[in-house]
Amino acid sequence: MTSRLQAWIRQAENDLAMADFARSGGFFAQACYGCSQAAEKSLKGLLMALGQEPPRSHSLERLVDALAEVGLPVEPLRSLQLKALSRMSTASRYPDGDAAPVDLFDARDCEQALGIAREVLAWVNRALNAGPFDGAA
Repeated sequence: MTSRLQAWIRQAENDLAMADFARSGGFFAQACYGCSQAAEKSLKGLLMALGQEPPRSHSLERLVDALAEVGLPVEPLRSLQLKALSRMSTASRYPDGDAAPVDLFDARDCEQALGIAREVLAWVNRALNAGPFDGAA
């Protein structure tokens, strides 16, 4: 694994750890954002490892589509609620009208986001362990 790829995966893991820490303090909106970032960075890191330039997008579904285009079996990722996690990237940071994100996210949302992000990172790590990615990233 190259140092560039390691940096992306390390940051994804750190974002997930931060999300778990935020959840434990009741900061559910911030935790949801951290989860979306963890999933996004791990998918983008894998794309770079495959020699692909990741799309400039926060859409996890678009990132999964890009992985499918290079031939990876992404069906396990498609079964996750990626659209919901993608929406959390923005909705967890910016007020919508007079509703602040702090009022929109609860423990249930946070647990869902953590579960999805953990599954995405686990899938990415399995993909990295299954193939040689020495020179691409």
